[in-house]
Amino acid sequence: MKDKIVLITGATSGIGEGCARKFASQGANLILNGRNIQKLDALKADLENRFGVRILLLPFDVRDREAATTAIASLSGKWADIDILVNNAGLVIGVDKEFEGNLDEWDIVIDTNVKGLLAMTRLVVPGMVKRGRGHIINIGSIAGDAAYPGGSVYCATKAAVKALSDGLRIDLVDTPLRVTNIKPGMVETNFTVVRYRGDKERADEFYKGIRPLTGDDIAETVYFAASVPEHIQIAEVLVMPTHQATGTISYKKID
Repeated sequence: MKDKIVLITGATSGIGEGCARKFASQGANLILNGRNIQKLDALKADLENRFGVRILLLPFDVRDREAATTAIASLSGKWADIDILVNNAGLVIGVDKEFEGNLDEWDIVIDTNVKGLLAMTRLVVPGMVKRGRGHIINIGSIAGDAAYPGGSVYCATKAAVKALSDGLRIDLVDTPLRVTNIKPGMVETNFTVVRYRGDKERADEFYKGIRPLTGDDIAETVYFAASVPEHIQIAEVLVMPTHQATGTISYKKID
């Protein structure tokens, strides 16, 4: 992985930050995207100091297509030769029933999880095709396998990530490029705080009685998919805590 260029969206927390730390620890140079420039600056300084890699920051919201286009077009030299794209940026807001939810919040979720991923794919993958190498890793979810109460719109977006991953893999079948869809189950990150609209206590309660996965756990899975020999394509990985069986069935031991 040494000297490869890895672009990670949503890199300022959770799975994205875990991926940044994992790839940097293995010698990859990183292009980190996120909305919070202060967090990006801090992460860049930490990773460059600890691992001696090079970090380029692209602070923009993946929902902003013009900003994304400008940012990718600004890449020059080695930075333009992206080897791995990790489409990680994503979120869910609320646990409302489908007939009671907030349309504006749903716009944010759909624009980030689906349209943002599509925009980054459209902007980055043509260069990979031209160079004859590349790997697209999309962060999907167990939620994309089946709907659950209070999550229909989010589940729909992650079902879309699966369809887009499968479709891209078909479109690239005559190239050396690889496409992977990573589908995490319960992962304890700031993602859940956002789901509960900033209610940290409610988010913590969600994980009570079970040891959930961490962003670093998912980063290990992402790195594994990226590091296998080039003739191997890890198409899809469903990864859950030991005590989770499906999106809605888990065992929580309450003392």
